[in-house]
Amino acid sequence: MARTVSEWKGKSDDAMPPPRVKDRIRARQGNVCALTGVELRPGVKVEYDHIVPLWLGGANSESNLQAVVSEAHKRKTSAEAKVRAKCNRTRKAHLGIKSKKKSSWGNLGQRMDGTIYDKRTGEIVR
Repeated sequence: MARTVSEWKGKSDDAMPPPRVKDRIRARQGNVCALTGVELRPGVKVEYDHIVPLWLGGANSESNLQAVVSEAHKRKTSAEAKVRAKCNRTRKAHLGIKSKKKSSWGNLGQRMDGTIYDKRTGEIVR
């Protein structure tokens, strides 16, 4: 059966789907959360999640959106963030880009005998 309504596509990655599209997404899923199977009834906070994340090339379109409960969406986003961070680290390693390590000591250093000194002046702090 052919679609009678054309698929919604966001003009940008930040574009939110209008209410009529959100209703179609929920109806497509049988009014249950795509991740947990919980019924989406009044009082349950519903969020709309990209099935294929935008950073992996997913589209901001109706067919790539799913209705999920807020807590499950947070868990999924957290897991995706870990994967994205690892992908970024691997990409930078292959390109030879090194991240600058931040020291909590700032301009201070510690010698083998335990004395702490200022790296700029060489003055012993303690």
